[in-house]
Amino acid sequence: MIIFAKKGAMLTKEKLNKTIQTLPDTFTIDELIDQLIFMEKIEEGFQESEQGKVISNEDVKSMIDKWSK
Repeated sequence: MIIFAKKGAMLTKEKLNKTIQTLPDTFTIDELIDQLIFMEKIEEGFQESEQGKVISNEDVKSMIDKWSK
């Protein structure tokens, strides 16, 4: 058994149930895992946004300008 040290965003049963309802009647375990990872990343993004861990559009545009030179 593999135990991951990273603590991800917490999901609720309600959110999980809503996501499962959007899946087709038949799906693979890989599709389910992909959907769960996607949900976790969205929750992490919401948490980071609430904590003020964001980058403004102007800063991103500036970064892209520097990279493209």
